[in-house]
Amino acid sequence: MTSTKPSATVQFFGAAGTVTGSKHMVTIGDRKVLLDCGLFQGLKALRQRNWEAPPFDPGEIDAVVLSHAHLDHSGYLPLLVRLGYHGPIYCSAATRDLLPILLRDSAYLQEEQAAHANKFGYSRHRPALPLYTMEDVEETLPLLQERPYGTAFSLTAGVEAVLRCAGHILGSATVDLKLDGKHEKRIVFSGDLGRWGRPILKDPVAVHHADILIVESTYGNRTHQPDPDGDLARVVEEAAQRGGALIIPAFAVGRTQEVLWRLRELEEENRIPVLPVYIDSPMAIDVTGVYLKHPEEHDIEMTDLIDQGRRPLRPKLFSIARTASESKALNNLKGPVIIVSASGMAAGGRVLHHLKRRLPDHRTTVLLTGFQAAGTRGRSLQEGAEAVRMHGQEVRVRAQIETVHGLSAHADRAELLQWLAGFEEPPAQTFAVHGEEKAAAALVDAVQQRLGWKALVAQDAGQVQVA
Repeated sequence: MTSTKPSATVQFFGAAGTVTGSKHMVTIGDRKVLLDCGLFQGLKALRQRNWEAPPFDPGEIDAVVLSHAHLDHSGYLPLLVRLGYHGPIYCSAATRDLLPILLRDSAYLQEEQAAHANKFGYSRHRPALPLYTMEDVEETLPLLQERPYGTAFSLTAGVEAVLRCAGHILGSATVDLKLDGKHEKRIVFSGDLGRWGRPILKDPVAVHHADILIVESTYGNRTHQPDPDGDLARVVEEAAQRGGALIIPAFAVGRTQEVLWRLRELEEENRIPVLPVYIDSPMAIDVTGVYLKHPEEHDIEMTDLIDQGRRPLRPKLFSIARTASESKALNNLKGPVIIVSASGMAAGGRVLHHLKRRLPDHRTTVLLTGFQAAGTRGRSLQEGAEAVRMHGQEVRVRAQIETVHGLSAHADRAELLQWLAGFEEPPAQTFAVHGEEKAAAALVDAVQQRLGWKALVAQDAGQVQVA
């Protein structure tokens, strides 16, 4: 009697046609593996999807594998667990250390925002509720299981995975699935790819074989500026001359650490004035400690500086604001000062309080240092909004708004193609995810024209067979 090989499919439940909500379900017969478990962010219609019942049964999933710790890839985990998932959540060692910080902070902010909305009555919901709570997070953390880079491990019967360094943030990984059967199949997920020759972290590691390739396309239609240091130095110098605060909304993981690295280097090279630099993000403060705890992730320059006893992530006049009172005290600072605070798209966090207070001041400079998703305050500022809404109020924008795209931790089109060129033969099918429509379509076009591969833009809820 001939055994029948179970069919295998991949279905895109997020980050298809958008850059957030990363969730890709791999189904092999009756076994299910979820690649990433992210929150939708940005536009209200996307955020509303976080509140809807998921298009799958969490209790039927055998394993979850995370590419990295950013919330658009991990932030739905507490909901998944509350809704019935109790299996393992596999990730790299550094991601395992970052997730308690990020998920607890996410729950805290949601509880705080709900309480604030109830106190001041600006929510249409009575009462306003958090998407999930700290209790949900504490139920999730024991499920985390770290795995080293480059070593195969079993997810469920007949399915193995290998994580490799993606170079995007600390702990970021590509995911390589091997499906056993009559004919072995490989599904590779890029996660978010980093860049070559960037400070602090090692470069992305190549993957050589895939039958199905799922690749991010955040900057599939753009090439980054070659000299972010020059642009950063200009913004700092002009902000100092303007005499006000330089507010840098920055992701607590990755962007904050690179900004600190570059400010220190520019100071040492006498390319910028030495200004007081404040980190106003308890999460970013904790995350920076985790960065220093994982030397296996560091590039040669970062390793050399630490071996010399230097502090590579510390400008000369460096201070932290951990408590709420310390954060509020920054409101009284006069003259040129740099305040780095989360979140990077001004979607929440302490940076909102700084923006609310300082955006109406023409002496203020706001520096956006990475991708700003549609529907976020960061995107509105980037596109020249005359006012933005915060805490139920319209805040006038008189500040100078700057963007330095070269600080992005995402590979641009050329760098994505560089990573794709590491495959020894074309995948049977390539799908672009994690990009807005134009970016994803542009990457697909580049892959087809330059590499000669079969490539498509992943469709939301679309399902493909693993042939």
